[in-house]
Amino acid sequence: MALNILLSNDDGINAEGLIVLEKIVRSMGHNVFIVAPDKNQSATSHSLTLTKPLRINEISKNKWETTGTPTDCVLIATHGLINEKMDMIISGINHGPNMGEDILYSGTVAAAMEGHLMGVPAIAISLATYNEKDFTNCKNVIIPIIDFILNLDNKRIFINVNIPNIKNKKINGIKITELGSRVYSDILIEKSDPRGKKYYWIGGSEPTYEDIEGTDFEAIANNYISITPLHTNLTDKDAMTTIREIKNVL
Repeated sequence: MALNILLSNDDGINAEGLIVLEKIVRSMGHNVFIVAPDKNQSATSHSLTLTKPLRINEISKNKWETTGTPTDCVLIATHGLINEKMDMIISGINHGPNMGEDILYSGTVAAAMEGHLMGVPAIAISLATYNEKDFTNCKNVIIPIIDFILNLDNKRIFINVNIPNIKNKKINGIKITELGSRVYSDILIEKSDPRGKKYYWIGGSEPTYEDIEGTDFEAIANNYISITPLHTNLTDKDAMTTIREIKNVL
């Protein structure tokens, strides 16, 4: 049975990863709807545009670009732009990994999260490389994952998928992982424009990661597909016990 699947991303409407994802989902016989940013919106996290109007441009049937963030795109699609009810929301395929603390910044993950908040099965998909990309093995990976999630009774499922950037024959399988931990080395770079006014770049070397067993980083490093189930409850339950006595300070 053909289902309604909404695609979005944070790399922009013309990104190769989104084009590849569209072809994959169409090959499954599903109804594809696309609402994506008109330009790159990487690292916008789960932000909404509230202080200025959004522009929406219909590119072709069931395909739109917007001036908004990835979260805007999913909200727009499901709150009036598209009349059909979505059966799944997929964000990606991102050019670059989204692992560990990266997901807190990721527009890719945020778009899928917005679907999850609406009670729709949601998948964020990333190709784990910042360098030259090869999407050729993605079809054989993504189709069975989509089928598996669509057949689950749990419609609140939300997963983050990272795919090694290697030929399909070298992938060792799938690992269900925890989020790992990045080691960041951000710096603030100060420069001056031709008129002498200062401007700044957030820079630094490419982040590394802690070598911890069972994490998304370990899976990708060993040529496994990483699938991490996510949810939006950020409560630190261990710390609740630690800070319980704070009730007595007032």
